[in-house]
Amino acid sequence: MASKSILVSCVVIRLLTLGALAAAIVVLVTNQFRSNIDNSKTIFTDVIAYRFVFAASALGCLYTLIQLPFALYYAYKEKRLIQNDFLPNLDFYGDKMVAIVLACGAGAGLAVTLELKGILKEYYNDFSDIPEIDEQRSKSIRFLNRGYIASGLLLLGCACMVILSVFSSINRTSTKKSGFFG
Repeated sequence: MASKSILVSCVVIRLLTLGALAAAIVVLVTNQFRSNIDNSKTIFTDVIAYRFVFAASALGCLYTLIQLPFALYYAYKEKRLIQNDFLPNLDFYGDKMVAIVLACGAGAGLAVTLELKGILKEYYNDFSDIPEIDEQRSKSIRFLNRGYIASGLLLLGCACMVILSVFSSINRTSTKKSGFFG
């Protein structure tokens, strides 16, 4: 059985993960701008990688919300709610799988934002003699910076999930050694 401080730490880290992933979703959903040239609206779903960032964040939030009651119960009572190997295995495998999805989402968001910033820089330099371009450039850069922020929050959630994965590995191993599984 894990110590009380580790169990409480797991709950705190799960809450931090949930907060980071929810913040990433909020940043993405509110990320939009209207072009002053053709009056078109750009939102996060126009960039496919941002859709993946959103989906990874939503999946991470859902998983964390499912895990949170079990983690709270385990931290409070110092015993599992379901007395078999299901919950330790869910922690062990689930934390790892979700961490991989979050890492992929963060990588995609950061990489695409970097590439788009380079492309837009070259594009706007070609049209630097048009007065409306400066405002359009600042709106585009602000849009992409918010993509960086959302991807960074997703990366923070991924780091928290990796820490939880280590804790679940230790907890699963210590539970098996104690004779809990027979």
